[in-house]
Amino acid sequence: MGYGRFSGDGGLAILSRWPVDTGAVRDLSTLLWRDLPGAMLPVRDDGTPFPSDAAQAAQRLSSTGHWIVPVLAPDGPLTLMVWSATPPVFDGPEDANGLRAADEARLWQVLLDGGVGPVPDAPFVLMGNANLDPADGEGPRDAIRALLSDPRLRDPRPQGAGAAAVADPGQTGDPALDTADWPDDGPGNLRVTYVLPSADLTVTAAGTFWPAPDDADAALLGDDGLAAGPHRLVWADIAR
Repeated sequence: MGYGRFSGDGGLAILSRWPVDTGAVRDLSTLLWRDLPGAMLPVRDDGTPFPSDAAQAAQRLSSTGHWIVPVLAPDGPLTLMVWSATPPVFDGPEDANGLRAADEARLWQVLLDGGVGPVPDAPFVLMGNANLDPADGEGPRDAIRALLSDPRLRDPRPQGAGAAAVADPGQTGDPALDTADWPDDGPGNLRVTYVLPSADLTVTAAGTFWPAPDDADAALLGDDGLAAGPHRLVWADIAR
């Protein structure tokens, strides 16, 4: 259903200092891609399903997972909506991975519109790796742009000084917003990881852990900057 050398490879985890309301957790990971309202399914040049109708009858939307997880915070429940999408590359002219990544992001708006079961209780925080940049990269941009501009969400636009210092030539978006450091001859630096609180929450601070080269904390990223992989930690402080 997604990338991995074995079941669970590249999976998700939530670490919380407060208890999870396990009885109220919802896992949307088994939703078939074709069952998403308005699904943008890949087709061949002749208009037939790609790779086949039988495959689409089994293909889940989630390449990793889509979870709705209420956390019992001291001042009341906070719902986490988390996901990690497929890279929108490594495919053919059908753009199967690009279309899938776009629909993996769009699922959240469909959910908030009531199109995939009950609408989650507010307040909530939508967070994860969309593998989509609203301005750069090969992935389809409309889906992540729509999510970032949804009035039900806040985009704190977290920044990293290190990202701003290593902008790619010809980059269209603000390089300070980038969250992943990929080779310049490949995807390049992109903004792909997001923390988007619901509009009823107040963002008091936000950032991306990408220290400037002359910052002592840059050593934590390793000599090549990839000690923990190409992705950077994105964070936001919120208040009710």
